[in-house]
Amino acid sequence: MDLSTRYMGLHLKHPLVASAGPISTTIDGMKKLEDGGAAAIVMFSLFEEQIRRENESFDHYLEANTERFAESLSFFPAVEDYHVGPESYLSLIRMASEALDIPIIASLNGVTNEGWTDYARQLEEAGAKGLELNVYYIPADLEMSGRAVENLYVDILRTVKGAVSIPVAMKLNPYFSAMGNMARQLDQAGADALVLFNRFYQPDFDLEQLAVLPSLELSSPSELRLPLLWTAILYGKLDCSLAATTGVHSAGEAIKYLLAGSDVVMSTSALLKHGPGHIDTLLEGLRNWMQGRGFANLTQMRGVMSQRKVEDPTAFERANYIKVLEGYKSNPYLHG
Repeated sequence: MDLSTRYMGLHLKHPLVASAGPISTTIDGMKKLEDGGAAAIVMFSLFEEQIRRENESFDHYLEANTERFAESLSFFPAVEDYHVGPESYLSLIRMASEALDIPIIASLNGVTNEGWTDYARQLEEAGAKGLELNVYYIPADLEMSGRAVENLYVDILRTVKGAVSIPVAMKLNPYFSAMGNMARQLDQAGADALVLFNRFYQPDFDLEQLAVLPSLELSSPSELRLPLLWTAILYGKLDCSLAATTGVHSAGEAIKYLLAGSDVVMSTSALLKHGPGHIDTLLEGLRNWMQGRGFANLTQMRGVMSQRKVEDPTAFERANYIKVLEGYKSNPYLHG
C-alpha cells in the first residue's frame, strides 16, 4: 500500500507528522518521534520575544499603550523567564538534520519584520527543510479593522517568502470573517501550505484570587469539526498543501482529515498522552481502514468527502444546518 504524500513540496513516506510540541525540544525526543513512525517533525516554536527583548524597537512594541493598560505587560514573560535562545534552537536543528532521516520543519513566531526575516534565514541555514509561521496574534485593538488583520498575515508571509528559499507554511487561526477568502489570499501570496488550525491558549479566572490564569489543555477529538469543515471546503480550490492539526487521537480522526482533503495530518496531544510510538498505532489503523475499503494509495481517498466531491455540497453550508436543527427538534424526548 502506497501511503506516500507530498506536503509543501516535501516528499513524505506517509501523511502522519509530529506537530510543534515539547517532545521536539531535544534530539532524544525527536529520535523517539522518528522511531515512533513520524514522517516529519515540526519543531517547537522559536518566539522572537525569547531572543530580542534587549532590542529597543521590540521594547517599544511591547510597551505600546501600557500607559493606559499597565497590567498588559504581565502578559509578556520577563527576560529571565526565557530559556531558549537562537543559538540553542539553531544548534538543535543542525544536530537533528544530521541525526535524523526525516525532514525537520522549523516553527517561527515573530513580531517585528526583522524578527521574521532574520531568523527565517538563520533557520534555513541551520538545515530546516521547511518553515512553519506560527502567527499568534490576537487583534485586541478595537481600532484595527478586519482588513488590516488580514494584511498583517499576508505581509508576514510575503516578507518571509522573500527571505528564504525553503517552503513556507502558514499556521492559521479560524477567526477570520471570511476564512475561505483569507486562505486564497495566502495561497496567492505564495504559501506552500496552510495549517488548520492554531489553538489560541485562552486564559481562565481564579475566582478566589481574582487573577487571570494561563490555561493549557490538550486537544480532544471533539475539536476536529471546525478544521474538518474548512479542509473539506478548501480542498481542490487552492494550489498550496493543506495540513490538519487539531484533535487527532485515533486513526479515525486522521482518516476523516484525509477524506476531507488534507495532505498531511499532524498530532501532538495524543503523542504526549500515549508516547511517540502512538504514530505507528495511527498508521496501522489507517492501513487497515484503507485495505478494507479497497484504497491502494492516498490519492484515491484524499478529498473523497470534500465539498468538491460529495453528492450534496450543501452538506457543508446553511441548508444542512437547518436540517440538523430540524432533526433535533423531532427528538421524541422533547415532546413529553
